Amino acid sequence: MELSVVIITFNEERNIARCLASVQAVADDIVVVDSFSTDATGAIAREHGARVVEHAFEGHIEQKNWAITQAKHPWVLSLDADEALNEELVRSIQEVKRGTPSADGYAMARLTNYCGTWIKHGGWYPDIKLRLWNSRKGRWGGTNPHDRYELDTGASTARLKGDILHYSYHSIADHLRQVNYFTDISSKVLLAQGKQARPVKLLLSPIAKFVGDYLIRGGFLDGFHGFVIARISAHATFLKYAKLKQLWRERA
Repeated sequence: MELSVVIITFNEERNIARCLASVQAVADDIVVVDSFSTDATGAIAREHGARVVEHAFEGHIEQKNWAITQAKHPWVLSLDADEALNEELVRSIQEVKRGTPSADGYAMARLTNYCGTWIKHGGWYPDIKLRLWNSRKGRWGGTNPHDRYELDTGASTARLKGDILHYSYHSIADHLRQVNYFTDISSKVLLAQGKQARPVKLLLSPIAKFVGDYLIRGGFLDGFHGFVIARISAHATFLKYAKLKQLWRERA
């Protein structure tokens, strides 16, 4: 089994070296599909042995599906630039490669580092992701910006030991900027689907989000950053529906 590692990037000079270093022991081919970065992302990727292909960004799902077409091998491991494999996950993938794959796709846990703290509660862990698969048996789907890989009906999956290490936000300001970006996209998707921002949604959905993440799913166990995450997630829920309401008003 030969494996292509596929990564999409835009201005990821801060993260890409760590990501590429983590896959050296499992990759037979590494391709970085870059959206015309203005920093050193491309140069760093080439230094780590990756092929760099530039392609205009048309959406997370669209970009990842196009990126798969650049892989040399049908078996693909997909990572984001701010992710890396831990040692246990490297060993698990090596084990799959040594034999005949027993499944069409392999899922793994993702552990997120938030402002220097590893977050293990509040719905953030184990955060199972399907990231290793036979690309002839599926495609990226979901709703932008929340993409997911969807295997064909009847395809089999298995779980690998080990974690993807996700280095998400280096500061609270980073998180807030991303929330603003993602809620712009998600509100437009809801508008296209004909969804409405009812007053009850604006009022109750953010409250339900905070209570669910912080209390029910144990976000409080992650201390200060657990509270910050739950509070910002609730704010993001509010923003999504507030922006949707504004979009309907602009359309009227």
